[in-house]
Amino acid sequence: MFGSGNGYAPAVAVPEPGRSPYALRDYAFIADGERGALIAPDGGLAWLCFPGWADQAVAAGLVGSGGRYEVGPISRWVPGGAYEDGSLIWRSRWVTDEGIVECRQALCCPTTPRRAIVLRQVRSVHGHHRIRAVLGLAGDYGRRPIDHWRRDGKVWTASGGGLRVRWSGATAASPGRRKADRGHLVLELDVGPGESRDLVLELAADPFPDLPPPPDLCWRETEDYWRAAVPDCADTVAPRDARHSIAVLRGMTASSGGTVAAATMSLPERAQAGRNYDYRYSWIRDTSCIGRVGAVVKGAETVLDDAVRWTTARLLDDGAGTMPAYTVDGRPVPGERTLDLPGYPGGSELVGNRAGGQFQLDAFGEALVLLADAAAVDRLDVDGWRGAEAAVAAIEDRWTEPDAGIWETRPNRWTQSRLMCIGGLKAIGAAGVGAPAALASRVLPLADRMLSDIDGCSLHPSGRWQRAPDDDRVDGSLLLAELRGALPPTDPRSAATRLAVAEDLGEDGYLYRYAHPGRTLAEAEGAFLICNFWMALACLRSGKPVEGARWFERARGSCGPAALYSEEFDVRQRQLRGNLPQAFVHAALVETSVATQWP
Repeated sequence: MFGSGNGYAPAVAVPEPGRSPYALRDYAFIADGERGALIAPDGGLAWLCFPGWADQAVAAGLVGSGGRYEVGPISRWVPGGAYEDGSLIWRSRWVTDEGIVECRQALCCPTTPRRAIVLRQVRSVHGHHRIRAVLGLAGDYGRRPIDHWRRDGKVWTASGGGLRVRWSGATAASPGRRKADRGHLVLELDVGPGESRDLVLELAADPFPDLPPPPDLCWRETEDYWRAAVPDCADTVAPRDARHSIAVLRGMTASSGGTVAAATMSLPERAQAGRNYDYRYSWIRDTSCIGRVGAVVKGAETVLDDAVRWTTARLLDDGAGTMPAYTVDGRPVPGERTLDLPGYPGGSELVGNRAGGQFQLDAFGEALVLLADAAAVDRLDVDGWRGAEAAVAAIEDRWTEPDAGIWETRPNRWTQSRLMCIGGLKAIGAAGVGAPAALASRVLPLADRMLSDIDGCSLHPSGRWQRAPDDDRVDGSLLLAELRGALPPTDPRSAATRLAVAEDLGEDGYLYRYAHPGRTLAEAEGAFLICNFWMALACLRSGKPVEGARWFERARGSCGPAALYSEEFDVRQRQLRGNLPQAFVHAALVETSVATQWP
């Protein structure tokens, strides 16, 4: 519905039919910590959930549903774009028949969980341009159009399904006339050489302030936020990429301290294979990996503090029953259910994640390594030490139980889970100052007992670790045994495992998780980019920097123009697969790039 003053005219909103999404490598990402959005090369907002990461999408074109906010040139164009250094401020750039035009865009920071501000500033770099903007958000993953539009002075407002929308800077907008634009607002504007126009879109779960926020103030606050949030990373081997990855991690971390594993859901890892998941939640394992960034990069201590705060809260609340994953605010992850949506081609829509009901033993080891990292830099408080004691008690009680493991498969006595716990126990036992007096006397004997047990049942005849007592395959995650301190790099078992991973799971400079019987590596799944970074770290720490650099650079180059990484990479088709961006891959890139490990 549309109106001016107190009058309304009815309209029916429909999603644009038949529109195909782009390849994942072509999307950019903006975020404010509480939610994130994907931006397509044409300037369309392809994905945005509100109010939070795991809430319903209000722009769902990525999965073939409704909800739109598009800003781009009307004439022919070739796309481009780049981030402003050390931020998630993205500049879409189009070379057109008339010249060059840009759209600077960001989610305003800092923010609150119940309000989002999408900033878009169109500027002509060269030439005169005609720009078209279309706004038509829709709740319930694009299925319930928000079309009660009303013009109040110089702003447009709408509401529906508990969501309020306000659009300023678009006074001249009018109801769309084309079938695909019904129920949407359409704005066409001219931008001459050197001119710019600001559009400010506000989303809120509560009533708006009386006046829209001034664009200049929003931009200034957002610029200041990113300057403070992202360090210069001068002591890394890849400063620009490290800065960008930290910006991605900060953008994916909520005020609660929890970081979502990925910003999206149900993007297929393998077409028509039923391997699509909802990753808009926080995993203990992933958050621990992300927190490590704050322990190794000067100026990124907030990353460490947030991860410790969130992880400690989960351990203190749930103890030995700590789940592998939660919502960012610490609630249980809902079970899986499907949605009646077209989905991204090759996949189907799935909301929720079964990991919330699994037991993953390695998560306790990951948490202990994180807490030990914090203790090493004197950033672990009394609650943190209590959380460490809870994790130790959980390992004591449950280490003999089958668990789902790092790859969340059928329960088994997975070797990596136990090695990760051994590394965590050793790390917290050596943490020193601040540790409870009895902790070291408990953890080191337990670590020795666990190592003796798996050495007797999970060591392959060749001298390497195998996946489980009844599964003799090698696994890329077994590299973590030496990376997290279960064993030193010089231990023969570490060296044999490193060699077997490279020989059995490597292809064209990429690593896969493990082999699938009856299928080649590439036929079964994509390469796992985090495995490349693990191998690079393992090579560096074992005195093989050239070999490590090869694994590192192969993975580092496996992104699109926006330098975003998903979980998997299709080696043969050179395409990203799965949800985007994947936080732990960005964290692993930063950890690997720390210069002290390089010659």
